[in-house]
Amino acid sequence: MNPVRILLMAVVPMLAACQSLPPLPSSQSPGMHEHGNIIALRDGRQLTPRRLVDELGSAERVLVGERHDNPDHHALQLWILQALTQQRPQGSLLLEMLDPMQQPRVDAVQASIAEGRWPADLAQELGWQKGWEWPFYGPLVKHALAQAYPLLQANLDRDEIAGIYRQRPEVTGAPAAPKVRQLLFEQIRRSHCDMLPESQLPAMLAVQQQRDRRMAERLEAAPTPAMLLAGVFHVRRDVGVPLHLNAGADREQTKVLILAEEGERVEADQADFVWYTPKRPEKDYCEMLRKQS
Repeated sequence: MNPVRILLMAVVPMLAACQSLPPLPSSQSPGMHEHGNIIALRDGRQLTPRRLVDELGSAERVLVGERHDNPDHHALQLWILQALTQQRPQGSLLLEMLDPMQQPRVDAVQASIAEGRWPADLAQELGWQKGWEWPFYGPLVKHALAQAYPLLQANLDRDEIAGIYRQRPEVTGAPAAPKVRQLLFEQIRRSHCDMLPESQLPAMLAVQQQRDRRMAERLEAAPTPAMLLAGVFHVRRDVGVPLHLNAGADREQTKVLILAEEGERVEADQADFVWYTPKRPEKDYCEMLRKQS
């Protein structure tokens, strides 16, 4: 082999390893450790942020699960995206928070920004949905729109969801396993504070699983390396998107990172890595829902 080629093969990985990462975000939670606590779930290793980025950087697909109302998780997602982009080119970013009806608007805004024209009201121009708190998602969306890679929707639109309620699609294979469906039933009950009529649960489950299927389809069609940001249950290996991937959830090419709060429990069958952040004060969403009812 050419000696110069041998030298390059040795030097390039060393240069990549020496490249500095972006500064870690300041926590909005009291008592945050220097960078939280990161664990590789298959073997229990504690990881530094750099080591986590190295492990995620080798995958074609990275799925990151968030707690939607935790500002630390949103800040860490942006940091992970920026850190990975320093290690290798990013192919695409997919968001649960965007649906097919918004994609033309996202594309138009991204094209406008590429020419140096930023909208006066970015959220309005994107048709951002009020259910997703813009102050949490805005910094990441703004960053992604200014990059060369595409920002892609990964959800169902309202008409599709209405169609699922009218006629539930058949689910086969691993996602149809009784254990998977039971876990999702329980999660749907809890997340709706046990206030849903039992008759609504099958339709809610169908919507959940069709969302997972859509995210898997979008991931498989997206330019790689691709990153998906979604709620924790959507990215979990045992119940979510990985079960719907045609190529399976190969642990070398598809990596799952869950952002969780201290005191929560994440198992090795659910993800490859967990990044624990300080527990934030609980909001009693169920009490709020009961008052609204």
